Amino acid sequence: MEEKNYKEKLKDITTFIFDVDGVFTNTQVFVNNDGDLLRSMNMKDGFALKTAVAKGYTICIITGGGNVGVQKRFENLGVTDIYMLRHEKLETFLEYQKSKGLKTEQILYMGDDIPDIPPMKHSGLATCPQDAVPEVKAVAHYISHRDGGQGAVRDVIEQVLKVRGDWFEFN
Repeated sequence: MEEKNYKEKLKDITTFIFDVDGVFTNTQVFVNNDGDLLRSMNMKDGFALKTAVAKGYTICIITGGGNVGVQKRFENLGVTDIYMLRHEKLETFLEYQKSKGLKTEQILYMGDDIPDIPPMKHSGLATCPQDAVPEVKAVAHYISHRDGGQGAVRDVIEQVLKVRGDWFEFN
């Protein structure tokens, strides 16, 4: 059977699973005098995420990081499935998929670096920001025209919601 074009896969997506650093952020961190790492996130990505939550989509965060501020940001956007300090992401991905009863074709995963490749290979629609590492781009079904932290998350969420009739209509 022929592989579907990524645009044909959009209509099946009900669940978004995201990495954080390099996806919601631009991979740069600022270090304060206490050694805390500070990140910046895109407000348009946040708006799209909050919209997806409000429309009933399942959202999951799987990150190797453990920053409490990052966790609070997602909680404030309505995300409840947040897995921090997960360096072996595939195990968490598969457990999450099973616990939610999700079919592979329902899941869009976005990652940007080597640890994201295993869950990308197990998702229905593997996506990445434009500035992802070459190995990730090689397994992605879709490479956003946006960099991490610069609207890549908004790009994929908006595409799915538009195809499924859940984005905003202005007439």
